[in-house]
Amino acid sequence: MSGPFSFSLMATDCAARRGEFVTPHGRVQTPAFMPVGTQGTVKGLSPDDVRGTGTEIVLGNTYHLMLRPGAERVAALGGLHKFMNWSLPILTDSGGFQVMSLSELRKVDERAVTFRSHLDGTMIELTPERAIEIQVLLGADIAMQLDECLRLPASRQGIDRAMQLSLRWAERSKRAFEIKARKGHALFGIIQGGDPTLRSRSARALTDMDFQGYAIGGLAVGEPQEVMLRIVAETTPMLPAERPRYLMGVGTPHDLIEAVARGIDMFDCVLPTRNGRHGMAFTRYGAINLANARHANDPRPLDAESPHPTARTYSRAYLHHLIKANEILGAVLLSTINLAYYQTLMAGMRTAIVARRFAAFREYIMEGWELGDLPAL
Repeated sequence: MSGPFSFSLMATDCAARRGEFVTPHGRVQTPAFMPVGTQGTVKGLSPDDVRGTGTEIVLGNTYHLMLRPGAERVAALGGLHKFMNWSLPILTDSGGFQVMSLSELRKVDERAVTFRSHLDGTMIELTPERAIEIQVLLGADIAMQLDECLRLPASRQGIDRAMQLSLRWAERSKRAFEIKARKGHALFGIIQGGDPTLRSRSARALTDMDFQGYAIGGLAVGEPQEVMLRIVAETTPMLPAERPRYLMGVGTPHDLIEAVARGIDMFDCVLPTRNGRHGMAFTRYGAINLANARHANDPRPLDAESPHPTARTYSRAYLHHLIKANEILGAVLLSTINLAYYQTLMAGMRTAIVARRFAAFREYIMEGWELGDLPAL
């Protein structure tokens, strides 16, 4: 076990930041990528597989775990770390996004969001206080405030209303966390708002509340990349330099490197594992579709120079066969390869920031993507 939560900013290169945060379950180097372990598992991978990719922290989901198997049950079984055999840090989201995306019937008022479970139709009320209670029961090293996530597009008036409600819920979340949380755990606030004025108001109010970290929400919901990056660039200067900055639900390797260039420290996304399950590999050559017939007779490994053995071991022909045959092993191997690539990319960015060569590293990585995959045999 490590000490209570703290964040150290160790180096900068323009806006890019190299840091480290300490949690009760260990240290995490930033910039950091968190694989999504929605239901107590990174889909298809064992905890050892995930650790073997260089992952230092995973994300769990309040919405799914409260519905099944239940936060109280997980707590009775020793907490989420013991339940899923993951000894390193865990961040849990608050469930707000899943309520928006999965529940056809839901109602939001000042007190709570009430929604119908997608599993059995039961009506459930989720208050900011209950969202915190669930995350404390799970034993998350980092918890998130409950916020209102709007379905987009939405009017500015609607976005303003949701932002202000999220701020009031942030205050309630923080009060509940201070009462319930174990010593050394952290709570992050979530910045919302659809334009610089609203996001500035949200950021100012949240920093006045003094959270241990700050997340940028309301992005990665279908907007063009240039819009997302503009909002990130506008928002990060509003945040305290001594606290970690988390861009929720992002993204592609290109998203990650561009967001780090604009001052982001933490990311989560289902993309490396979800795309891996559908035959897509992320590599230094860019994205490669292993379902493509041109790989059927290719004996070469996916990347002979990868630091992870899975990418060096299995031939493209074999990976293609597994995907076409719909074999589970294909999804497992490509998910592993993708997470390892993401973690290698993050490690490369950390090294480059310390050396003050981030711009050169960024150019080198993108040149590799632009050149594309090796020619077919």
